[in-house]
Amino acid sequence: MASDLYAVLGVDRKAGPDEIKKAYRKLARELHPDVNPDPETQDRFKEITAAYEVLSDPAKRERYDLGGDPFGAGGAGFGAGFGFGDIMDAFFGGQGQRGPRTRQRRGQDALIRIEVDLAEATFGATRELQVDTAVVCPTCTGAGTAPGTSPTECDMCHGRGEVQHVQRSFLGQVMTSRACPQCAGFGTVIRFPCTECSGEGRVLTRRSLSVRVPPGVDTGTRIQLRGEGEVGPGGGPPGDLYVEILETPHPLFSRRGDDLHCTVPVPMTAAALGTVLELETLDGIEQIDVRPGTQAGQVIPLRGKGVAHLRAAGRGDLLVHVDVVTPTKLDADQTELLRKLAELRGEESPVGQFTPGQQGIFSRLRDAFNGR
Repeated sequence: MASDLYAVLGVDRKAGPDEIKKAYRKLARELHPDVNPDPETQDRFKEITAAYEVLSDPAKRERYDLGGDPFGAGGAGFGAGFGFGDIMDAFFGGQGQRGPRTRQRRGQDALIRIEVDLAEATFGATRELQVDTAVVCPTCTGAGTAPGTSPTECDMCHGRGEVQHVQRSFLGQVMTSRACPQCAGFGTVIRFPCTECSGEGRVLTRRSLSVRVPPGVDTGTRIQLRGEGEVGPGGGPPGDLYVEILETPHPLFSRRGDDLHCTVPVPMTAAALGTVLELETLDGIEQIDVRPGTQAGQVIPLRGKGVAHLRAAGRGDLLVHVDVVTPTKLDADQTELLRKLAELRGEESPVGQFTPGQQGIFSRLRDAFNGR
């Protein structure tokens, strides 16, 4: 055998286990005695097999990399600590867990959606729900068998849950195992299934459930209720129930994160002179102080009057947007009063007409963009 085991398999000294296994598989298919029976090829096959035995074993590989003898006193022959099962593991990735599988399996998770209004999303709520889900069969208590009976051993696999199949390959005869087709891998057969659940060990029923909606939820928030999903086949443990929140729109407030926004109309005169407005919030009536000279679009914040933070203390803000309303219909007296006000303020010139020396609005906008 060549002294460099890495060169034998054609891999780098830093190659990982998967790369080493892949290289061995490729060479073994080419050099196996069933494919190439000549003596030189058989010697080469033994050589790559011995190299793989060392490089696939972390302890032996470490001894080899440090200059020691990875084979110890046993030599480097084909049969030295490397059997047919190791070759099977190299080609087929090992065998799965053997033996019959249990009839009990975990149930699936379930998802339901509920609607909450803005007040419930802000302060939390408790909902009583009706849920259609699978529960343990009350007749057989999950066994799946009729009363007074029990599962019997499968006469095809004799309780093993699997049957073996032999087939020929270039490696010779290969024995594989698969789930027994008669008992589906359980090792037992239910001859007399429960009439209520048809052998499933569970039945569908409607049950009541109390769900606490925490403050701060939003559309898309999911509440996990562990163990409240459907019971698994064979009376297996239940899955989880997820309650997804859908927040319904509010007629006055819009939500952005944990802040609330609303728009209140303010008459032009009230915006100019100042006033106090009453606004009904989620916490009750609040006084809104509109300062004299308030402009359209100005925002008046009410701190801590928004939605509660879901995972932190405190609440967002309520932001009141002022919409200054200009009157559209004036009687003669109102028109005259406004004319006098405009005259007193020097604003009697019609829009778009300016006295000499004054800039028009478009000129002022142009200068603003040009940085003058």
